[in-house]
Amino acid sequence: MSELKFQVAGVLGTGLLGALFATTRVERIHEEHVRRLKEAGEPFIFVAWHGQLLTLTHYHRHEDIVVLVSEHADGEYITRVLEHNGYETVRGSSTRGATRSLKALLRAGRAGRTLALTPDGPQGPAHVMKPGAVAVAQATGLPLVPMAMGSSSGWRFRSWDRFLVPKPLSRITIEYGEPVHVARDASRERVEEVRQGVEDTLNEMTARLNPDLPPPDAG
Repeated sequence: MSELKFQVAGVLGTGLLGALFATTRVERIHEEHVRRLKEAGEPFIFVAWHGQLLTLTHYHRHEDIVVLVSEHADGEYITRVLEHNGYETVRGSSTRGATRSLKALLRAGRAGRTLALTPDGPQGPAHVMKPGAVAVAQATGLPLVPMAMGSSSGWRFRSWDRFLVPKPLSRITIEYGEPVHVARDASRERVEEVRQGVEDTLNEMTARLNPDLPPPDAG
């Protein structure tokens, strides 16, 4: 019964997302950062805040991306929707050392697959980048590409991540940051510098695209 429930949720969720985003318009800022990597055949690691996952999932569907999904109770529903949108999923966490999920991400990255991580997930704190994404970038040699979005109108959940669902007919803006590389032999200081720099970039883009969104610690 549970399997049928998950299957139905995946199909319905995908259909609802398609209907919603069919009414929206999108503008992409600095898309050349991603385009150059794709044209060169170079995989990379998308990093975006957890609260913006819905929109970014739709606009990068069917691009052969591997996504890390938490083992939280709702993770199976998210997994089914992602898979119906052409993503491959890995369940677990990128912050628990050499776990099964981290090893799967490393295998995918080293095999030339593009990855996607939400570095403040699965439960926050919001807009604070945990070290896992930088560790994956260092181990695989793939650059980190920060990504953020904003919507002209939307529903924002009262959750820890202020999860955003754009309203029909809204105008969506997606911005991409410059790729950031981490050398395999980078010092701890350099790794932390990269982590802080990517976090700052994500927060700057998020604030620019969401001027009405209070800071994460504002309650």
